[in-house]
Amino acid sequence: MAVVSSSQAGLRAAPKATILQLRGPELSARELEREAALLVASSPVPVLISSRCDVAVATGAAGVNLPERDVGIEFARGLIRRGLIGRSVHSLDGARRAQDEGADFVIYGPVWSSASHPGAEAVGVEALARVAAAVRIPVLAIGGVTEARVAVVHHAGAAGYAAIGLYS
Repeated sequence: MAVVSSSQAGLRAAPKATILQLRGPELSARELEREAALLVASSPVPVLISSRCDVAVATGAAGVNLPERDVGIEFARGLIRRGLIGRSVHSLDGARRAQDEGADFVIYGPVWSSASHPGAEAVGVEALARVAAAVRIPVLAIGGVTEARVAVVHHAGAAGYAAIGLYS
């Protein structure tokens, strides 16, 4: 599974993605809804919306990915119903909590340093392996993932990876 996080990047930026996640923290709700509607209508793969259950429902997106400090998964499930709900986490406890609350997957990291999140301390491949072994739901690595590191991610037990700049 490869999730490519995109902010107005379009489909050209994600040739190997199996899921696209639209992030638009700088966009107004209306702008995000417009961008999401276009992406959902044109994407050959499912589209997740970052942090906005309302926009996911309004545009027919496949689901949402929620930051750790965002709304609860049960609340999101009440809105999304049958869609995917992921949680971005930064610790083993966070991954376990997300699983217990009903998340379909977690995005864990940053595994390596990342230009998109300067100052965030990398957790490393060993921590990724511990998280992947400790939960039953898919774990996706994020942070500094490169083409050369994809095999390392899978070897650590992750189901896949999420990347912002890998295909740009």
